[in-house]
Amino acid sequence: MATIKLLALDLDGTLLTSDKRISARNKEALQAASQKGVKIVLTTGRPLAAIGSFLEELDLLHEDDYAITFNGGLIQKNTGEVLDKTVFCYDEVKAIYDLTTELGLPLDLLDDEDVYALSAKVASLYPTCNPNLNHMPTHFSDLHQEMTFNKAVTSCEAELIDSKLDQIPAIYHKQFEIFKSRPIILEWNPKGVHKANGLASLIEHLGMKQEEVMACGDEANDLTMVAWAGYGVAMANATEDLKAVADIVTPVTNDEDAIAWVVEHYILKEEA
Repeated sequence: MATIKLLALDLDGTLLTSDKRISARNKEALQAASQKGVKIVLTTGRPLAAIGSFLEELDLLHEDDYAITFNGGLIQKNTGEVLDKTVFCYDEVKAIYDLTTELGLPLDLLDDEDVYALSAKVASLYPTCNPNLNHMPTHFSDLHQEMTFNKAVTSCEAELIDSKLDQIPAIYHKQFEIFKSRPIILEWNPKGVHKANGLASLIEHLGMKQEEVMACGDEANDLTMVAWAGYGVAMANATEDLKAVADIVTPVTNDEDAIAWVVEHYILKEEA
């Protein structure tokens, strides 16, 4: 077994409890792993601005701390310095906007700083998911050709999203990365942007090997990194598709300190 040098953690449904907290046991385990030299990397669909409190809580705001945000679209130091970035152009988000409008779904566009809350018949739930971001009500006609975006998000009732998934034309799946990150969130990312590619880019920068990475997740947007990592871990509450590609399935859920269980059994146990 290769020594684990990097631990990549999804947030919602994985590191965080259902009420969006990091449990005391999880925090203690991650601090012990960090003291052992393991690099802790939050790997999320959120922007850096939405995870600052978690980085601070875990003491991950040093010059040599990193995060993968926007599902792999942005690889950066937690101080803000960008190492790699992939974005949508205007024409790409126009195509997504046209489709979501036709399907009766809301759409929010994100760049490094703001959320452009596009007007739609169905209200977006995204502000309730990330209330600390700057949500700006916007008409698509207010956007211009020179603008770029990190990702697009459709957030509404899970039943509405699920009823429309089969109506997304195949050409869109060829042009974009489309997956659910939570029951009420459908994410749209540039082609080739996913968490596995983000991790591959980061470990190249750090001089690490794929087999030295452990990746933990629970949802569809975690599937690529869990399948790719040397140690792929699915939470007990993960989707069945994710469990199918994982090397390890925890016996406990995100609300039962699953990350602490993983760290204690596969990282801290190495020194026993």
